[in-house]
Amino acid sequence: MKKIPCLLVVLLSFASPLQAARDFSTIEIKAQPVAGGVYMLAGSGGNIGVLATNDGLILIDDQFAPLATKIEQAMKNIKDVPLKYIVNTHYHGDHTGGNGHFGQQAPIFAHVNVRKRVAEDNNKPVADLPVVTYEQGVSIHLGNEEVTLSHYPKGHTDGDSVVYFNNAKVLHMGDLFFQGRFPYIDLKAGGSVKGYLANIKAIAKHYPNDIKIIPGHGQLSDMAGLNEFIAMLEYSLNMVAEAIGNGATDQQILDKGIGEKYKSWSWQFINEQRWLNTLISDLRSK
Repeated sequence: MKKIPCLLVVLLSFASPLQAARDFSTIEIKAQPVAGGVYMLAGSGGNIGVLATNDGLILIDDQFAPLATKIEQAMKNIKDVPLKYIVNTHYHGDHTGGNGHFGQQAPIFAHVNVRKRVAEDNNKPVADLPVVTYEQGVSIHLGNEEVTLSHYPKGHTDGDSVVYFNNAKVLHMGDLFFQGRFPYIDLKAGGSVKGYLANIKAIAKHYPNDIKIIPGHGQLSDMAGLNEFIAMLEYSLNMVAEAIGNGATDQQILDKGIGEKYKSWSWQFINEQRWLNTLISDLRSK
């Protein structure tokens, strides 16, 4: 059986030599207004969410450590008020790399498994760790906004949370949503293809149809974009499950490919072969 290349794991780990040697000097942090004081910041790594109020800022994920000062400046350009709270949607380094910098300014909230995995990830120091953890979820109140953090198990990892800005009607989904591209599902960190699909289908039913959605990666989206993502996942999972059930080998599944409709969903981390390998690996293990 072919495995997901180890390079992918290396690319997603900030502390790796490859990431440490990477040049972030040309990366720009671009802020995009979403709704009701919520902004999406894009740079390198997972998309960032920012809530700006007169009482302070909330930061959702913080990309890579070398980008921390650029992220900080982008937040000041939105509203020059103190940072009050930080949320990690999961533990991967492209979403938590700035924890050491921002964690000195405000408390970091995350699911209990995020703290455990960040601590284990190349022996990160205490400053990188979430200091407020929860099992199911928690709400943060700032200004006139209620921000609801909800945990979804066994999806992208075992510590995923989505973040909903109730008044603005904006949902930050972390890596439970890769807009227009194949997802990375971390099977070694409690992720599951079937669990991932079940989670995002539950999310689509739970939240209003007219919300704006900040994906972990990709462009700002909405419920229509999420439903398109769900359709791709259902198609992929059913196709590979049927092939396995009919006795196809891994190589036969890879040779057949994903089909024309979703070939364009390949991207630099998860191309068609890596996505199929994820499906094969998880479904074969059940």
